[in-house]
Amino acid sequence: MSFVRDLRVAAYSLIRTPGLVIAVVLTLALGIGANAAIFTLVRGVLLKPLVNRGEDRLIYIRQSAPGIRDENATFSVPEIQDLRANVKTVSVFGDFSAMDFTMIGLGEPRSIQGGVVGGTYFDVMGLRPVLGRLIGPQDDGPNAAGVVVLTYRFWANSLHKDPSVLGKTVRLGSVGDRSATVIGVLEPCVPYPQDTEIIANVVTSPHHLSATMVTGRIHRMTELFGRLAPGITLDQARAELRAAYSAMKQDHSEAYAQEADFQIGVKLLRDEITSGARTVLLVLLAASGLVFIIACSNVANLILARTVRREGELAIRVALGASRGVLRRMLLAESLLLCGAGAALGVISAQPMVAILARYASRFSIRALDFRVDSSLLWVGAVLAIVAAVILAFVPRLPSSSGTSGTPNGLSLASGSVRITGGTSRRQRIFAVTQIAASFVLLAGASMLITTLIALQRAQTGLDTQHVLAVDVPAMSYGKTPGQVVDFYKEAIRRIDTLPGVNKTAFGNVVPWRDAGGPTAPGLQFSADGHVHAAGVEDPRAQWRVISPGFFASLGVPIIAGRDFNALDGQNNDGQNNKNQEPVVIVSQTLAQRMFPNQDAVNRHVYWTDPVLQFFGGTDLEKARLLAPHRIIGVAADIDDEHVVPEPALTVYNTLDEGPIFGGRVFIHTGANPYALVPSVTRMIRGMSADQPVERAATLEDIRAEVLTPDRLNSLVFGVFAAVALAIAVVGVAGVLAFSVSARTREFGIRLALGSEPQRLLRGVIAEGTAMAAAGVLAGAAFGFALARLAGRYFLDIKMPGALPVLVSAFVLMAVAVIASVLPAARAARVNVMQALRSE
Repeated sequence: MSFVRDLRVAAYSLIRTPGLVIAVVLTLALGIGANAAIFTLVRGVLLKPLVNRGEDRLIYIRQSAPGIRDENATFSVPEIQDLRANVKTVSVFGDFSAMDFTMIGLGEPRSIQGGVVGGTYFDVMGLRPVLGRLIGPQDDGPNAAGVVVLTYRFWANSLHKDPSVLGKTVRLGSVGDRSATVIGVLEPCVPYPQDTEIIANVVTSPHHLSATMVTGRIHRMTELFGRLAPGITLDQARAELRAAYSAMKQDHSEAYAQEADFQIGVKLLRDEITSGARTVLLVLLAASGLVFIIACSNVANLILARTVRREGELAIRVALGASRGVLRRMLLAESLLLCGAGAALGVISAQPMVAILARYASRFSIRALDFRVDSSLLWVGAVLAIVAAVILAFVPRLPSSSGTSGTPNGLSLASGSVRITGGTSRRQRIFAVTQIAASFVLLAGASMLITTLIALQRAQTGLDTQHVLAVDVPAMSYGKTPGQVVDFYKEAIRRIDTLPGVNKTAFGNVVPWRDAGGPTAPGLQFSADGHVHAAGVEDPRAQWRVISPGFFASLGVPIIAGRDFNALDGQNNDGQNNKNQEPVVIVSQTLAQRMFPNQDAVNRHVYWTDPVLQFFGGTDLEKARLLAPHRIIGVAADIDDEHVVPEPALTVYNTLDEGPIFGGRVFIHTGANPYALVPSVTRMIRGMSADQPVERAATLEDIRAEVLTPDRLNSLVFGVFAAVALAIAVVGVAGVLAFSVSARTREFGIRLALGSEPQRLLRGVIAEGTAMAAAGVLAGAAFGFALARLAGRYFLDIKMPGALPVLVSAFVLMAVAVIASVLPAARAARVNVMQALRSE
């Protein structure tokens, strides 16, 4: 009951200082609310278990080739068979091959992200249907009927949870076309890859049934999952997988180039799904922790100031026999009330904050889209409130019962003015320096992100991004010969060129940046006239692109040497006059310089040597033509369609007639508003083929901006944190100096009476604020350096900020600290001498 009485007394005491209460509650609400929101998000995205049954034993197995910059080389069927035969610590494996389908039969024709799986996949993943059934072993084999399962998100968002989709037949187009029946809808879960919309059985992809797919060790296109055997740990499975993989590489060394540095890795599926968001969320959590430290330091200074002003009250309580424990309990009661109010307001404000941050985090992990606020928000707020209350209750130094006005711990009963002891003054400055140090770390981090974003935005792409409209028009080969598919695109280009405002239209198979990271991202091995192949060493790699005449003009890219394709190049698919024509290509400037240094590349030859091309579909004549030497007819400026900041690009361009046609993108160069063309282009293409998807129309400028959205969001979020921290720190510095000036009023009066100039007092107070800022910057630099080094051991993408962000942050903090010192300094310079001398 005594503590309840303390709470009642504390409430009465705080009511008499409404300004202090408002300042403390708002500051704490900001610190507690931000931390509660972010911790709740981190828990929901990174720590909360997946819905998959037995998810703590569900693993993801990855093959990578860092030597050729291939982070996910996937697996081939023979590799999976070897692992199944030799690894016993994994009880069952499941396979998933990502596929881009065109789908007809469920609403509008559309491109769709999907995959094909074996019959064990859903059992391994531990998932169940909410409608119908899932793919099982009975759906394996070349004689099985084509079946497809919809993911819950696709069913809910695109089909509005229509239960009548069960039993409907859809036509799926990819590498070959097949029909399939919708047999089920997957329960709400996080698929992998996370943008998967449909999952079909293997028979829906004729390519997966081919002999080359089944026997080709280097024909890699399958993701691999597994379940740990009972009693087996992840480390044990990792060790056995590495041993089996090492033996596999030794037995088939021809399939694993030494410079590619093939490796195998394994982790829990939950960790793989959240890997994209882990670093950014943990850094965000650290940033919110710094904001909490700043808020507590600021409030601690306010509490210290209030304690000094209450020295008479505290001295009387000590004189009446109050012990230090009683006084500390009184302060704890006040702190609990203040922190409780701050936590309540913080939790209320955290709920909309969580929603905003979840949309931000969804850029890095799809789990954030399904995030829901739960009770963790409340208990995190409560814990932070208790921590803050304890800190604030034990910040002030209390008088002892034996203290006198002459002792350091004593408080005078007779004094009528505010006096700050040396210990209190040091604590206030320590808290102010702590605020500045934490603010410096946040400001330096935000400055680094903003500097990086500015550099990314200013990078010259070499493309006319503002005037080029890119439209996805995926190839539809159902019932068509390759020649008819080519003719469709040629006719579409001819018709679009007739639209008002269109300067040039062309075909390409990759939209810059948006289609980056496809299955051929590492490039294909090639050679050229005069290049000598070294035994056991890979040939150089280049990107393979298929374009139509006018492609470079459409994108605003110059032809440096030679010429562009024309209507007569590569017309070998009609089986008539030009089938024996020499194949021709255009190459990028970097490729020409690297393969033919100080020489003219035009009329020289390049040819593909990558062994994976043996799995290319087509007739023997088409395969022979693909691997034959191709004469270079032109050299174009580099187009790096993989990286936002362009790098030297080795690219070989085939003509549209030569093919092969994967993807299907149309580029329209216009001097008018590009988006005004979208309805006309859609109607025109749909008029040619009602089943043709026409999607994702956007200018290259907007596509690049979309790719930069995560960087922009990072800069915005961390910039807001830094701005809030800076504002709190500035108020803290100004408050410390203002309180110092108030307590030293008599001193300033005496100094003025003895002839000191007001400007000297002004400079002294400003110097005091500058010194605190400088100490904070130095402390923040040391702390930030140590923190970055420590984080770098666990997160490879953590980078140390450069000199420019650090210097800018230091300058901003120092400048703001000087500005914050001006008002208290001016007050010191305007002290009335007579009033100051009568203040005692």
